[in-house]
Amino acid sequence: MSEHSELICAYLLDGKGRGEPLDWSGVSNWTPNQDFLWVHLDCGNQNTETWLRDSSGLNTFIIDGLLASESRPRCDWYDDGILLILRGVNLNPGADPEDMVSIRIWFDEHRVISTRLRPLMAVEDIRQQLAVGKGPVSTGHLVARLAARMTERMGPVIDNLSEQVADLEDTLMGTDGDDKVDLRDVRHTLINFRHIAITLRRYITPQREALNRLSQLEDTWLDERVQGRLRETVDRVTRITEELDEVRERSMVVQDELTNRISQRMEQTMYVLTIVATIMLPLGFLTGLLGINVAGIPGADSKWAFWVVCGGLTAVGAVEVWLLKRLKWL
Repeated sequence: MSEHSELICAYLLDGKGRGEPLDWSGVSNWTPNQDFLWVHLDCGNQNTETWLRDSSGLNTFIIDGLLASESRPRCDWYDDGILLILRGVNLNPGADPEDMVSIRIWFDEHRVISTRLRPLMAVEDIRQQLAVGKGPVSTGHLVARLAARMTERMGPVIDNLSEQVADLEDTLMGTDGDDKVDLRDVRHTLINFRHIAITLRRYITPQREALNRLSQLEDTWLDERVQGRLRETVDRVTRITEELDEVRERSMVVQDELTNRISQRMEQTMYVLTIVATIMLPLGFLTGLLGINVAGIPGADSKWAFWVVCGGLTAVGAVEVWLLKRLKWL
C-alpha cells in the first residue's frame, strides 16, 4: 500500500481550465497566494483524519463533517468558507444506483478539500476535464461542476426507473383480467421500484435545498457564473424530484390496479367454489341419505338400483344448473 494512500488526487488549478497534479509534498508546500488547490481524500483512511486535524487548519466541526460515515446533503456557511455535502447515484460496477454515494466538500476562495468513502464518477469527469484544459477555473466553479456532473449522472437512472414503471403499468393495464400476467411477479417488481424511488428521494430532496442555499450565498468569490450554474443544477434536481414523485404516483396507480386484479381473481375463485358447493350440496345429501346403514332403503336388492340412482342424481344436477342459469347466478 502506498505511504499516502489517503490522497486520491490533488490539483493546482491555473484558473484557465487546467490542473497540475500534486503529491503530498506539493499539497504541504501550497500557500493561498498560489493557484487554486483541490485535495481529494479517502475519508475511510485513518491518515485522512490525521492530516485534517493536524495540517488542514480547519475547525473540529468542519472536520467531523468531512469524516462523517453517514450524512445527509446539506450546506453550512462559515465565516471562512462553506461545508457542502452531496449525494450521487452509485454507478460503480455491481452496485445498486439507489445505494447513493456521498462526497463532503469544504471550500473557500483559495482551496477545495473533498472526501469520499466510495469512488464517485463525477470526480473522474472533473479530472478528465482538467487534463484536457476544459476544467473549472475557480474553487466555486469546481464545486458547481461537481454538483452538475453528479446531477447529470442521476438523469439516466431516474429516466430508466420512470420508463420501467410506465412499462409495468402498460403491461398490467393492457390485460383484461386474465392470467397472462403473473401478479406475484408484478407485486415484487412494484415493491422494488417503490423502494428505489423512496431511497433516491430521501437524499435528492435535501440535496435540492442544499444546492439552492448555496446558489443564494453572496460571496465575492462565488461569482454570477458559478451561481448561474448552481441555479441550473437546482432546476435539474427539482425536475428529478418531480420525476420521482411521478414514479411514486404511477406506482400507486399500479398498486391499486394490482389490488383490484387480485380481488377479482379471489372473487372468481370464490364464485366457482360457491357454484360447485351449491350443485354438490343436494347431491351429497341424497347420496348420504341413501348410504345410511339401516333396513328399508328402496332398491337395496335390485341390481339396477345403482344406475337408477346415478341417473336420478344426474337429472337433479341438470335441474340445478338450469335453475342457476334461470336465476342468472351462473
